[in-house]
Amino acid sequence: MADVPSEAPEHCPGTQSENAGKASACAGCPNQSLCSSGATKQPDPGIALVKERLSSVRNKLLVLSGKGGVGKSTVTSLLSRCLAANNPDRNVGVLDIDICGPSQPRVLGVLGEQVHQSGSGWSPVYIEDNLSLMSIGFLLSSPSDAVIWRGPKKNGMIRQFLSEVDWGRLDYLILDTPPGTSDEHLSATSYLKGAGITGVIIVTTPPQVALLDVRKEIDFCRKVNIPILGVVENMSIFVCPKCKNTAEIFPASSGGARAMSNELNVEFLGSIPLDPLLARCCDEGKNFLTEMPDSPTVNALNEICKSIVRKCEEEKENCLNNSQ
Repeated sequence: MADVPSEAPEHCPGTQSENAGKASACAGCPNQSLCSSGATKQPDPGIALVKERLSSVRNKLLVLSGKGGVGKSTVTSLLSRCLAANNPDRNVGVLDIDICGPSQPRVLGVLGEQVHQSGSGWSPVYIEDNLSLMSIGFLLSSPSDAVIWRGPKKNGMIRQFLSEVDWGRLDYLILDTPPGTSDEHLSATSYLKGAGITGVIIVTTPPQVALLDVRKEIDFCRKVNIPILGVVENMSIFVCPKCKNTAEIFPASSGGARAMSNELNVEFLGSIPLDPLLARCCDEGKNFLTEMPDSPTVNALNEICKSIVRKCEEEKENCLNNSQ
């Protein structure tokens, strides 16, 4: 299925509609002739390629949030490190599909590394023996290079990542996404649904301004029929690195993520404290779990990861029961 560019008409009938390319709203659209030809109604061959490539990946997880700045990349890196560290036999991969703002190479401490291509596809960069990463950041000549791409090109890059990276056997593939419900999300979900997406983890912070956008993300997941594993509240309280006393930096005036989760009937996976040492570790690419093993943040992460493993098993069981 061809991608409709971001400048498509406001009232675009959609590429699968009988009026695709023929409606009055299509006049002047650069994709009008393509849509009217019927080519957009053909199955996207990329879906089959992604399904084949990810057949050896047991769980495919998306980390989402409608709001920017809530720490999706930080949470993705922490969860991936925690899942890998808690079981040396568990293989974890991270795919950074934040095309315009890839931060995983820095956060995971592999900035400046390069990926290599072989007959079996791109080889991801290994952070640990059982933790690997793929990001467009590895393909840029400099970390300061801006990626100025329209929707179709970003979607093509995501398809390449999903269909051409040789992950080997993975227990968890975690995708770090940009904010919102944009091209990257639609592209990733359409390909992963064909490959059997396990579910999404939604990240928020306590203030109402963040929760409002997160509600939209939950609505997005339900509209595209993707399971929601649960909500993680980041930066919930401030933990003093010296005295270990806590303070509420971002007041949860409406009850925070827990109250929102109860209202919308999604599971609340847990809260991650605001720790300045965590921010420093991310900037320096260090493993916070080994740098600060006694931190309350590590304890919170372990509990969240236990819940994620449990939810993944529940989703697998539900899929099995539904198929019978």
